[in-house]
Amino acid sequence: MSECADTTRETAAKNGSRKGRTTAALAGAALLAPLGLLAATGNAAAADNGVWDRIAQCESGGNWHINTGNGYYGGLQFSASTWRAYGGTAYASTADQASREAQIAVATKVQHAQGWNAWPVCSARAGATGSAPESASVTTRSTTESATKSSKSSGSSSSSTSSAGRKSAPAVKAPQRPADRTARTSSGDGYTVREGDTLSGIAERHGTSWQRLYAANKAVIGDDPNLIMPGQRLAL
Repeated sequence: MSECADTTRETAAKNGSRKGRTTAALAGAALLAPLGLLAATGNAAAADNGVWDRIAQCESGGNWHINTGNGYYGGLQFSASTWRAYGGTAYASTADQASREAQIAVATKVQHAQGWNAWPVCSARAGATGSAPESASVTTRSTTESATKSSKSSGSSSSSTSSAGRKSAPAVKAPQRPADRTARTSSGDGYTVREGDTLSGIAERHGTSWQRLYAANKAVIGDDPNLIMPGQRLAL
């Protein structure tokens, strides 16, 4: 063989080796790419729906209505200020009085704002990653109260309609009360104090001043003219 032929063969062999290594590298990358995609997707995916139950189990033993008096309430141990700040009072005044679903709805807002660090220890133990799962729609207190009022109003309207066809019962007149008169003693020279009376009011009704009335009855009233008691009899 000539040297030229040998050189050509060596060059071809080297090129073939390079092509083989390149093909193998590309094939390896193609195999690894789905694994990398799975790993990336796992880190970005939302947490599973059971994450809140696991956190509650860690925070409060899974008791969604706990209140131990330590300043934290409910299954996820909200402080009163956090509960208010993220709209919890729409469901109840404190978290322990709200339903599990309401607490999760508020917790989802907290997690979106603060991340899982709002529950630093228990979120790690629960394996919480990514964003919190979307919470279910929860009925607020105002919605419930409106529905109750609407139901009562509907019942009242129905009752009024059904009674409209009935024969009206004759009206019964309430006994007339005698005109309000100033209470006096049987002798006509005194006045018996009633509830709500004031010394100035009594004096005005009897054409005198409270100072004169007080001076005439200081022994009965005492040292404070502003303090008169029902049942006291005053001289006029």
